[in-house]
Amino acid sequence: MIPFATAWQAAGHEIAVAAPASFREPVERAGFDFRPFADAPQDQLDAVFSTLHAVSVEEGNIRVVRDVFATIDASAALPGVNEVIAEWRPDIVVRESCEFAAYVAAERHELPQFRIGAGFASFEESMVAHCETTLNALRQSVGLEPDLGLRRLQASPRLTTLPASADDATGVPSQRFSERPGEAPQALPDWWGGATDPLVYVSFGTVAAGLGMFPDLYLAAAGALSDVKARILMTTGGSADPAALGALPPNVHVERWCDEGQVLPQASVVVGHGGFGTLLRILAAGVPMVAFPLFGDQGYNARRVDETGIGIALDGGPAVIGELGEAVKRVLGDPAFGTAAHRVAEEMRSQPDVSTSADLLFRATRP
Repeated sequence: MIPFATAWQAAGHEIAVAAPASFREPVERAGFDFRPFADAPQDQLDAVFSTLHAVSVEEGNIRVVRDVFATIDASAALPGVNEVIAEWRPDIVVRESCEFAAYVAAERHELPQFRIGAGFASFEESMVAHCETTLNALRQSVGLEPDLGLRRLQASPRLTTLPASADDATGVPSQRFSERPGEAPQALPDWWGGATDPLVYVSFGTVAAGLGMFPDLYLAAAGALSDVKARILMTTGGSADPAALGALPPNVHVERWCDEGQVLPQASVVVGHGGFGTLLRILAAGVPMVAFPLFGDQGYNARRVDETGIGIALDGGPAVIGELGEAVKRVLGDPAFGTAAHRVAEEMRSQPDVSTSADLLFRATRP
């Protein structure tokens, strides 16, 4: 959501971000007025997440969207979001597509709303279809009529930077924009003793390490990539200390965090979990990918990587971690992957600049 909010703020709109109190640091780091509300009760979240290991990935995704996003999170957020709207009196509400308290609160206060895609359109649509009962209960709690078939929810304009060729639901109307390019990348430190081999960037996001996957997943990935003729740059996320990995293969360097806006333009291949935010940045950079999904919508996203020809999707999990090396070699050795990735990046660049989306806000708030 940051590219849109940044563009709107630059166009003169006043922006406030309502989010759980635990989000203060990233919201304020992005430069926005932060309006906190209560975090969801951790015991309720744990009760759902503790069941996911025993069900299929698809059922797990349904439970997270229905029971966490549309029930626990939305119920915890709604009082705070209503309070922010009542006090701050905005002209419009913008939410990400799986944040549902704002959907109810906007209607409660008779405000227009937009949604910013937080996934592929068909994935969002299929997941939201399971949430009608719980969302109508939430609507009823503030005196709103039921939203039969969630038609009002789905009718809100959808904005995204995902290009049409990579998206997968032509029946879901979307307005597509291009994120402004960042600063020209600076050369990376020479962590590899003068080697000039292709750069392979490895990231499993900021969540995996905190879910018990550190250090085993990272050590296994480093081992699988040890014989690839490439410079391997791996990040662990903020919660894991790279020093805990001990001695690593000479072609592997690990940092806690790197600016992906600087790293991705210099990478020849990305190995990643398929998280949607990271995937958008990879697509915009035109870098082919080896997707190694770990949980949630990542398996779905990985399949889209494979289907669009921009990379290879592995099944994910310990059983196939050893396949990373061969998959990276294949992507490095076949220019078709890079060609497909560049084509998608060009399509993204051809979309209207995100700054033009500010006009949508003016039109939505005027007769």
